[in-house]
Amino acid sequence: MQPTNNKAIKEVPRLMIALVLVGGISITLISYCIPGQFSFSSDKWNQQRLLKLLLGPEQILCYIAFTWALLILFAKKAEVLRQSEAFSLNLLSQDSSHRILPEDARLLQRKIADQAKDKGPFILSQLLETALNRFGITKSSSDVVDAVKMQSDVVIDRMVTSMSTVNYLAWSLPAIGFLGTVRGLAGSLSMGGDTDKAIGSFIKEATSHLNVAFDCTLVALALSIVLMFFLQVIQKDEENLVLDCKQYCLDNLVAKLDDGHKTFSANSSDEPPESYQLDFTSDKYKEV
Repeated sequence: MQPTNNKAIKEVPRLMIALVLVGGISITLISYCIPGQFSFSSDKWNQQRLLKLLLGPEQILCYIAFTWALLILFAKKAEVLRQSEAFSLNLLSQDSSHRILPEDARLLQRKIADQAKDKGPFILSQLLETALNRFGITKSSSDVVDAVKMQSDVVIDRMVTSMSTVNYLAWSLPAIGFLGTVRGLAGSLSMGGDTDKAIGSFIKEATSHLNVAFDCTLVALALSIVLMFFLQVIQKDEENLVLDCKQYCLDNLVAKLDDGHKTFSANSSDEPPESYQLDFTSDKYKEV
């Protein structure tokens, strides 16, 4: 059976895109704001100040990490939307009176695989195929429930693992900002022994180093907040997708399995009723 999870997210090409985008924008802005290109005025000072605030070396590294992470998250969001299309394929009958026998499991499994082959792989089709394969072998609906739960856990674990690069990038943003802070503070403190400069020049240069220190931290923390928001949104969408798949299996597969285990209602007679239905309200089915 072909593994699903999300389609492989190619992260390195998206790093290249991030480098090109950030590099192109940064070079354009630096070329526009370089000293000497404009006359001395308050506007020139504002441009230079914005240049130092937004386009220092640490800030550019933050932009690259932020853009790389966003590209990965947008690709994962697109994959979640693609996976959601499986619910519209009518992989199983919606008729509540329909029953699935162990003898039907193999044929239904092949039918689902054929339906999902063109647009797949899908998480939903993999869960259904796994469940039907287990039902065909064990002929036990309780084993089907266990199979769906275990396969769902595998999918969730794989999704968590695929987020490792994004988690690292989200952690690296504040770290890069703190590197800039250390660099700025070190530059400011290194001037402590310089007694040859005039007091005005000394204060101006020391303030410039402090600007570097706090500007880096400001930009890094701001980007980190935005990235963590998108990260949480995508993680929630992925978890909801798996929960929807499990619920679909419960409603449209498990509830229709006929494994021959009869559940009789309590009555004064010891004779079982002529008709029966499976009892899916027991605790073992509530785990899914």
